[in-house]
Amino acid sequence: MQKKLAAEFFGTFWLVLGGCGAAVFAAGFPTLGIGFAGVALAFGLTVLTMVYAVGHISGGHFNPAVSVGLAVAGRFSWSELIPYVIAQVVGAIAGAVVIYLIASGNPEFSLANGFAANGYGEHSPGKYPMLSALIAEIVLTAFFLIVILGATGRRAPAGFAGIAIGLTLTLIHLISIPIDNTSVNPARSTSQAIFVGGWAMAQLWLFWVGPIIGGALGGVIHKALLSHPEDETVTEARNK
Repeated sequence: MQKKLAAEFFGTFWLVLGGCGAAVFAAGFPTLGIGFAGVALAFGLTVLTMVYAVGHISGGHFNPAVSVGLAVAGRFSWSELIPYVIAQVVGAIAGAVVIYLIASGNPEFSLANGFAANGYGEHSPGKYPMLSALIAEIVLTAFFLIVILGATGRRAPAGFAGIAIGLTLTLIHLISIPIDNTSVNPARSTSQAIFVGGWAMAQLWLFWVGPIIGGALGGVIHKALLSHPEDETVTEARNK
């Protein structure tokens, strides 16, 4: 368990440092930068790289919503859920601390610029309302879980799960950065909101509720409609 939690910590740390770091440092630097597409790719690359680096140790969740979805689908033990979530949140906060320490060295840096925090309404990049953000978080997280469960099933081509998962997270960000800066990951949202405070903490509830509902929904859909008996056999063995 200690190694599993360490893997989840470092995986989530890398996700926040790579994804949110790209948004803070490189998205619009100084007038030309990597933009939304670059940030989306950065998030996808963080998951892709860490799935291959430590996924064999912990399963490579790096996201409380993913852990919930996998548990609902029977691919993860409920008894390990809380320790995983704690490790993920702590890892995400550690990643945000590193971003802040680096960014604060720039005299023009200000948390008022958002620090890549998630938000809706006036804090949405495209000024999308709360309902739009909630729908996006639920639907996109559900599909994220469907891809994860399908790509890691016993009948899926071996060795390619990390690529499918990383590209899916990239696609999710391409869709939803303008909506709410893209969460689909409560740990990632928490880490940035803690630093921004105020409005970011007030709106943080949505970026827990939406992804958790979406993760659970994806788990239910896959288990009810898309799973195969061979996948269930592997699941039962893993949970024993």
